[in-house]
Amino acid sequence: MTTQPATSAATRTNRNGRSKQPDRRLPAQRGFAPGVLGIELRRVLRNRRTLAFTLIMPGVFFLIFGLPQRGQTLDNGRPVMAYVMISLAVYAAMVATTSAGGAVATERALGWSRQLRLTPLRPTAYVAMKLITAMTLGLLAVVVEFLVGAAAGVRVPAHVWLLAGLAAWVGSLVFAAFGLFIGYLVPAENVMQFIGPILALLAMFGGLFVPVEVLPHVLGQVAKFTPVYGMGELSRAPLTGADVSLAGVANMVFWTLVFGVGAARLFRRDTARV
Repeated sequence: MTTQPATSAATRTNRNGRSKQPDRRLPAQRGFAPGVLGIELRRVLRNRRTLAFTLIMPGVFFLIFGLPQRGQTLDNGRPVMAYVMISLAVYAAMVATTSAGGAVATERALGWSRQLRLTPLRPTAYVAMKLITAMTLGLLAVVVEFLVGAAAGVRVPAHVWLLAGLAAWVGSLVFAAFGLFIGYLVPAENVMQFIGPILALLAMFGGLFVPVEVLPHVLGQVAKFTPVYGMGELSRAPLTGADVSLAGVANMVFWTLVFGVGAARLFRRDTARV
């Protein structure tokens, strides 16, 4: 009596008796999977500390610094409260996107980046999912800040809400890339120690907490080269009526490319380690 050898788990036999090898084709979109993206979004939105830091604190800042400006107006008659609200919406978006991007530092510490070498997920797809997650959190931060402002009595035309919010959200792509860059640059235990003070200083000297016009001349000139300056100028333009400057657009594009290229190189270096 003879026995047939067990069929290997890696090989299957079709009806014609020919062996059929498993499908090892790379999934579409270089491994980009909507299911994985959904898990990533739920993971971020379940982090209470992140949500409190990115959604609640900027709203509290508005109540502290914006409400005392009630009744005051800009030169064009628009409320100063709206100016403060938009500035803090920019701050909220940059904090949210940086925090989401900086979460890669924790994944590096856990060895997750190296594990990605064993999966179909490619660096471009991984970075894209991180950016989408960061931008989703940034959009939520802008919406929450605007809701707080509206509840506190900010009243501006509809196009100001739309254009200012869109500029603040799109501009936060700069800091989504910045978060990834920092996340691959510093150890996990130090990432928030770097991010918190850096964002506060950039907001202060970039014209979010204090208008650039009231800064000393030298600091005012330096502020125009910070990553925050372009975001703030473009976001407040619908309110102030100022023309959209090419310098502000160039500022945002330049810093997005700098941080994006830097993050991509650090990611490749990190995943190349044995």
